[in-house]
Amino acid sequence: MVSKTYDVVVVGAGAAGLMCASTAAKRGRSVLVLDHAKKPGRKILISGGGRCNFTNYEVTANEYLCSNPHFVKSALSQYTNWDFISLVSQYNIEFEEREHGQLFCFDSAKDIVSMLLSECEGKLVNFLYQQDVQHIEKHEQGFSLKSNGVEITAESLVIATGGLSMPKLGATPFAYKVAEQFGLNILPTSAGLVPYTLHKEDKETLSSLSGIAVPSTITTENNVTFKEALLFTHRGLSGPAVLQTSSYWSPGEKITINLIPNDDIEALLSNTLEKHPNQSLKITLATILPKRLVETLIDTDVLINKPLKQFNSKELSDTVHQLENWIIKPNGTEGYRTAEVTLGGIDTNHLSSKTMETKDVSGLYFVGECMDVSGWLGGYNFQWAWSSGYVAGMNA
Repeated sequence: MVSKTYDVVVVGAGAAGLMCASTAAKRGRSVLVLDHAKKPGRKILISGGGRCNFTNYEVTANEYLCSNPHFVKSALSQYTNWDFISLVSQYNIEFEEREHGQLFCFDSAKDIVSMLLSECEGKLVNFLYQQDVQHIEKHEQGFSLKSNGVEITAESLVIATGGLSMPKLGATPFAYKVAEQFGLNILPTSAGLVPYTLHKEDKETLSSLSGIAVPSTITTENNVTFKEALLFTHRGLSGPAVLQTSSYWSPGEKITINLIPNDDIEALLSNTLEKHPNQSLKITLATILPKRLVETLIDTDVLINKPLKQFNSKELSDTVHQLENWIIKPNGTEGYRTAEVTLGGIDTNHLSSKTMETKDVSGLYFVGECMDVSGWLGGYNFQWAWSSGYVAGMNA
């Protein structure tokens, strides 16, 4: 059997894997990157509508979900958002800032993949694609594994194969299986940053609103709130506010939606009542909300439509309350098919926060999405890939 030996084997040619490979190679380590796809960086290429939201101007541990809230701090401080922004600038990649400090490529996500591959070029990084990695073993001197019939040995093994989100792009539970093989605990996984689906009655009622987006503030039952856009779809609810709250939502729970977060509805009703007392609530609200949405809220008895002069003070107060506290009980989410991240995963208690090395298995590292670290929407998950990949590359 053909045998090859490297200092470091990285399984996974995504964001974290490529960052790890280039970093290790800069230290003079010989690196082999294995991936089951035909090309590297598939998730990078489709992210951000093909523009890749590669990081954010403001990155702290607060934007991450992890059972150990302190775990992310070391890696994020060792390789910061500014370090990655500097790298992007070195390659003259134009980028733009969008809402909430999100940074996107001005042209294409291909620029990020090309940059990462360029970082690997001319160093000591080899790539093998369409690989089926099997039979990993730990030895005194490192690891051996078989891939497409070739035996490969390495001093360090880095698993960078991601989580379960977006199976069409090749997501598999590979990382979890390796972790279990070496005795690591896997925390329950679920889809994160994902649209909600609705119960049949709500879906039928709201389907006519498909394509409408409105500013909103959405609050979960555990009082996590995001102020972002809400998008109605033919399947349910989407948009940034929904994706953000989905990571904090559990099946069976309700969400509370403020449909008018930027308007003083009490003042609007009061002023309109004074100047146009015969004007209906429907006409009044249509000045600040899409007409179809107002009609749907009336048709479903969330609101009562009549001339404003016919409302008593309690009814006006109730109207304000309903608009600011519209309650929906999602049926579920769209699941891993459209999820941007996987919640849960490899228990970080098994890993060194400084290096990503497994505490009980020397030379074994996990990076990126496969562990129990999930970022908010807005470039935070890519930043975790860069930071965790870097610190593993500095130590593997």
